[in-house]
Amino acid sequence: MDVIAKARELGAALQQDERYLALKKAQEANEQNTALNELIAKIQLLQVSFQHEAQKEDKDDAKLQQMDQEFGQIYAQIMADPGMQAYEAAAAEVDQLMKYINAIFTLCLQGEDPATCEPPKEEEHHCGGECSSCGGCH
Repeated sequence: MDVIAKARELGAALQQDERYLALKKAQEANEQNTALNELIAKIQLLQVSFQHEAQKEDKDDAKLQQMDQEFGQIYAQIMADPGMQAYEAAAAEVDQLMKYINAIFTLCLQGEDPATCEPPKEEEHHCGGECSSCGGCH
């Protein structure tokens, strides 16, 4: 059995999952949303300008504060967009799926039965639920 081939099979199955398909649909819709893309371009330009100003020896703190406020306003507009909200919700679903799959893999690597192991539900974590530095639940 080739584990890499099985990983590729899992990747293909993931691309057929309704959560992945919803994410792709939301991403494609956002790519077609001209107003949203203009806001994203504007916030990216503002970030570059902010970094440039912040690196100056004689930086203008008032200008930086104004840029920071403008950033917050544009960010709020981006996040209020229904397309962005749909994308964020779909991305959260895919993220949860990937955490669940990775938790199963972790249990398998700890010797659990792949056919029956079940990661604990989030409320069952005794570590606060942050898995980024976790060695696995016990």
